[in-house]
Amino acid sequence: MSCWLVTGGAGFIGSNFVRLLAASEQSASIVVLDALTYAGNLENIADFLHPGKIDFVRGDITDADALSGVFRKYPVTKVVHFAAESHVDRSILGPRAFVRTNVEGTCNLLEAAREAWEGDYANRLFLHVSTDEVYGDLEAEGSAFNEETPFNPSSPYSASKAASDHLVLAWYRTFGLPAIISNCSNNFGPYQFPEKLIPLFVLNALDGRPLPVYGDGLQVRDWLHVTDHCEAIAKIIESGTPGQTYCVGGNNERTNLDIVQRVCVSVDELTGRPAGTSLKLVKHVKDRPGHDRRYAIDSSKLKKELGWSPRFDFDEALPDVVRWYMENRAWSDRVRTGEYRKYYTEQYASV
Repeated sequence: MSCWLVTGGAGFIGSNFVRLLAASEQSASIVVLDALTYAGNLENIADFLHPGKIDFVRGDITDADALSGVFRKYPVTKVVHFAAESHVDRSILGPRAFVRTNVEGTCNLLEAAREAWEGDYANRLFLHVSTDEVYGDLEAEGSAFNEETPFNPSSPYSASKAASDHLVLAWYRTFGLPAIISNCSNNFGPYQFPEKLIPLFVLNALDGRPLPVYGDGLQVRDWLHVTDHCEAIAKIIESGTPGQTYCVGGNNERTNLDIVQRVCVSVDELTGRPAGTSLKLVKHVKDRPGHDRRYAIDSSKLKKELGWSPRFDFDEALPDVVRWYMENRAWSDRVRTGEYRKYYTEQYASV
């Protein structure tokens, strides 16, 4: 029987993946490892936890001894590594935390898996979930990142993720650890911590607070629904080739300003406000340092080799996502204030 270790499984993408995995892998056991820092919200998966089937371990990937203990306790056969510091603005304010978690933590996890598996790699897999931000900036329209694009990170966040990608490939090439990397575009969907663009702007618009847009707002991102991303990860785990990288994109390029405007329209429609009410809250602010202008993903390798393609159209899916944050306003408030986090951190002692 497979035993999946999902790091960062109480975060945004991780919790959505745990939900997908719990519904599809009936014969597998799942261990969710999360440090429950500000963005790790155990409430996201609390209703799925069943000891012996889906276990939760509060632990930090920067703690090498704790990781070794997890592998001793559980017969882990697959690692799905989401745990990371992921907010660019925070990385500019405090880079060291990103290097510690994303680089040192990934190294610790690779070593824990290698030591536990002791070279017996049959039916073992380590999937490292990364980002398109490792590739840097795209200027030309029509071009897109693919698996051969050289790394050119712009922020401490993207640099730390690029470093972790290099580590994963090095452990594959040097030690033969069966590892795969996925690099995805911007995700949107439920359970995202409300410091990120879409949930932040939904909540600010509801409260009548300013909607701060960096610079001219014409930075372009490729948006991928989190369910599409989780399904791509499942497909990569099922049929991907160790040592390979797979780029995952949503084919939904939009400017940040376009996203803000569409969020505003949805909020006004769903609340019954006069059209244009939320748009009046948009405020252009000084651009952040090193802000990449454009990202786009070419997912043709993933589509051709593994048969995956995104199911969600951004324009059709966005109103439902906006509605989710409006209907789960109490969840958002608990997340932002950390009100529930103290309860869960008291219930689950660190390993």
